[in-house]
Amino acid sequence: MKKPFALLFVLTTFLTLAQTPSLKKSPALTQGDPASVGMSQARLAKIDKMLAKAIEEKQVPGIVALIAKDGKIVFHKAYGMADNPSKKPMEKDAIFRIASQTKAITSTAVMMLWEEGRFKLDDPISDYIPEFKNPQILDTYNEEDGTYTTLPAKNEITIRHLLTHTSGLGYGVIDGDERFKKIYKNAGITDLFTTEKITIESSVKKLAQLPLHHNPGDAYRYSEGLDVLGYFIEVVSGMPFDQFLRTRIFDPLGMDDTWFYLPEEKHDRLVSVQHIKNGKWKKYPVTFYDPDYPKKGAKTFFSGGAGLSSTAKDYATFLQMYLNMGELNGTRILSRTTIKTMMTSQIGDLFGDKNRDYGLAFGLVNQEGLATGGWGSIGTFDWGGYFNTQYFADPEEKVIGILMKQTQGETTDQTRWKFRQMVFAAIDD
Repeated sequence: MKKPFALLFVLTTFLTLAQTPSLKKSPALTQGDPASVGMSQARLAKIDKMLAKAIEEKQVPGIVALIAKDGKIVFHKAYGMADNPSKKPMEKDAIFRIASQTKAITSTAVMMLWEEGRFKLDDPISDYIPEFKNPQILDTYNEEDGTYTTLPAKNEITIRHLLTHTSGLGYGVIDGDERFKKIYKNAGITDLFTTEKITIESSVKKLAQLPLHHNPGDAYRYSEGLDVLGYFIEVVSGMPFDQFLRTRIFDPLGMDDTWFYLPEEKHDRLVSVQHIKNGKWKKYPVTFYDPDYPKKGAKTFFSGGAGLSSTAKDYATFLQMYLNMGELNGTRILSRTTIKTMMTSQIGDLFGDKNRDYGLAFGLVNQEGLATGGWGSIGTFDWGGYFNTQYFADPEEKVIGILMKQTQGETTDQTRWKFRQMVFAAIDD
């Protein structure tokens, strides 16, 4: 008699988690003629030439670029090599480690649960992860033995603080404060990627015991807040984080090439991380992480801040859902009203970038950014990743730009600013 009840529970859970249909039915991204959506073919050709020249000049080893307007892909090309030592050419469907581009996807998942009334944005995270109760701020640090003292924080960390990098948490190995690099390392915090058998639950619970940079809400500091929220999603939803993203975002949007750890049949499409050495592009060595983490190791750490790999087409699909105000192909991921909240500046001058504000998932071009030129319209949202990937999407012009590369170390790469500036210059309607 237990099986029917178990089946009913599974079906009820699935129906609860399934995304809702929408009254709108915006089409999925498809190839389109540039002129039909007001893009200059001649100016797109200049972008093509610029990117090809960057490969020729060894600014980068390989690139995939994608431009879409009004839901149509008008430019999607691959350049150079996916792996120079083996002379493997880059393909348009190549898979890249998108690192911090994961953050917008995690934030989306958080807001999907918020829409279901599971929590309020200003709830203390300790209501859901008790280990964060009574946070402490670093006071003194002893360089000789790594010991430190703390002072009580004035307030609790909230979910909004974690979404906006104002929690006071640090970022370990990439933190700008050497004291926090050492504290996180000594505590065994996994900051970005790993092949070790570690879970986000275990890492986040250790992180919760460590001191903060500052009082929650007092400053912007790029942090592991989105990793904390990955575990928070598990707590609130009752699902492993990777399964939540698969069933609630990736499958509904058709993002079949976006994974924490790639299925074996997709391994050969993963681009190598490369660095320039003696004038040649070489595979980046194992450092504090193994660059092959998306296809090897324990595959148990689902980093909400940096763990995903994806393609240019998949990420463009995710951004198109946002340009459609939360819907794609008849499936609603987020409400239009929720997206308006997410795209509203949350922290003002704390962000420290005169050209951009910061919302609940993205950097947002402001009036100064518009005046500077080349950033897009006011409200254009953007971010990038640790391995030299970038994206932007302009809600006014309905334009998406994605530039995927995989490099580490010093380069002469100028494609980031040139690509963005030239994409907006190619609008011709």
